[in-house]
Amino acid sequence: MTQTNSQIIAVTENIIRRSKSLRAAYLNQLEQDRNNLPKREQLSCGNLAHGMAACDATDKQQLKIMDSGNMAIITAYNDMLSAHQPYRDYPEQLKLALRQMGCTGQVAGSVPAMCDGVTQGQTGMELSLLSRDLIAQCAAISLSHQMFDGVLALGICDKIVPGLLIGCLAFGYLPTIFVPAGPMESGLSNKEKQRTRERFARGEIDRDALLEAELASYHSPGTCTFYGTANSNQVILEALGMQLPGSSFINPDNPLRGELTAEAGRQLARISTRSNNYRPIGQIIDERAIVNAIVALLASGGSTNHSIHLIAIARAAGILITWDDIADLSQAVPLLCRVYPNGQADINHFHAAGGTGTLFNELLSAGFMHAEAMTVWGKNFSSFNQQAGLKDNKLVWHDAPASSHDPEVLASADAPFASEGGLRLLKGNLGKGIIKVSAVAEQHRIVEAPAVIIDSQDELKPLFESGALDRDSIIVVRFQGPRANGMPELHKLTPLLSSLQDKGYRVALVTDGRMSGASGKVPAVVHLVPEAAQGGSLAKLRNGDRLRVDALQGNLEYLGDMSELNNRPACSQSNPDPLGCGRELFSLNRANISSADQGASYLFASND
Repeated sequence: MTQTNSQIIAVTENIIRRSKSLRAAYLNQLEQDRNNLPKREQLSCGNLAHGMAACDATDKQQLKIMDSGNMAIITAYNDMLSAHQPYRDYPEQLKLALRQMGCTGQVAGSVPAMCDGVTQGQTGMELSLLSRDLIAQCAAISLSHQMFDGVLALGICDKIVPGLLIGCLAFGYLPTIFVPAGPMESGLSNKEKQRTRERFARGEIDRDALLEAELASYHSPGTCTFYGTANSNQVILEALGMQLPGSSFINPDNPLRGELTAEAGRQLARISTRSNNYRPIGQIIDERAIVNAIVALLASGGSTNHSIHLIAIARAAGILITWDDIADLSQAVPLLCRVYPNGQADINHFHAAGGTGTLFNELLSAGFMHAEAMTVWGKNFSSFNQQAGLKDNKLVWHDAPASSHDPEVLASADAPFASEGGLRLLKGNLGKGIIKVSAVAEQHRIVEAPAVIIDSQDELKPLFESGALDRDSIIVVRFQGPRANGMPELHKLTPLLSSLQDKGYRVALVTDGRMSGASGKVPAVVHLVPEAAQGGSLAKLRNGDRLRVDALQGNLEYLGDMSELNNRPACSQSNPDPLGCGRELFSLNRANISSADQGASYLFASND
């Protein structure tokens, strides 16, 4: 067996020590909840009748057999999200598979699922991050009927998977399997899409041409094909052992997809509370699993959003992780993937190169992952270098390719794209923040320039069009943190900043907002804490202040007199209580949310 890397061991042991009392309390609660679970045979006849009333006669008869398994299906289906539209028929497919195992399934509830791609640059984006904890609460309500022996979670995109994980971890005694739906097939190349957006930003093409390019990129059911938060979710779910191995990136219309969906239902029956192979989610997601997820994120160059989400997911399991843990792991874990925006390949190319099975095989062989971590399938995580295929229309499992089919997309641990992972922690007299460097060329990783201060991403375009930004600059976008306005993503800035960099100017972004997995070639320090709305130094900066972003040494600095900066009056947020587009309904959530480095959660903000 390969010896685990010493840095992986050290970080894991630090997390275990830090989390000892909280994790013990969580596991104790898990055991209490399981022991106090009102089994179906203990429910009143009225309870049971209400819970069974809408079932067909076959399922009613099965539910009367009190020791048969009944599985909750929680779905994020809607037909506006391309990634979630395939889920329409999944409940019936899963129920059929469960019946084959002598079990039943019920749609226990639905959770909201919004698309950041639709709301980018719009006011609705200010609800996006806040929706994660709401999804967790909705999942908990779905499971509160307590008629279930396991959970099938149907969710893919940005805040939806983290929210479902947090909600299901509140019912940690229930075995849980996530069921993916797969990415859309490749459309317009990422290079051409990026070029078209930058041409539109420069005024070289009109809106009709831009729309045609976007429609050629996002063209059918399935997840978007770039490596943003949605596809990072899928890699992380497999790394956590919560999804069937190699199942994430099979396209929706591939016959293999239907067989994997059915197998997820069958496998849940094998590990449910009624089985002899009981595997509850609260035990599977332990410190080793969380480290495996971080390692997979770093090695694949995944989304910066998970520097927030993983903290909240871990906390839901009684585990405390920090940005320093992520930074320490990033120093040890090599970058093995080049998938857009870290390269020109898309997620379908990654899957064809060997996908998660080959990636995990490389990481396991080099000692960067915990092989003995529990999973929902196989012996343990050492089994997750497998992938499925079809033989005579039946599911068969085999080893993933031992080496990459395309080293330009998926590298080996012996010859990585970089010796360190894709995320770094920057610290300095302005606070601390996260930067994704995997897509940033080394010559652009240090920027020292005057600040351009804006309080809204909408303020950048007029400056760009006027020529005021035709110089070196560090764009500071403040009052974009979770407490200020829910921490929207700021991708409206990307084509403009990319265009300035292409002109030869040294450009960087510093913000207490988010950029996510689509962070690209311009250095972007995001999630800065403390945020401007909570007394951060960003609120005191002025146009022309000289700043330094150094992603090589991990420094973020104001280069002036700090005593003078500290004595300046802080600027106020122009719209401290935003109204419209439902934002007023979330004022209580914003007022009670924790900082980005604490998971940006209103569920756990005052619990630690």
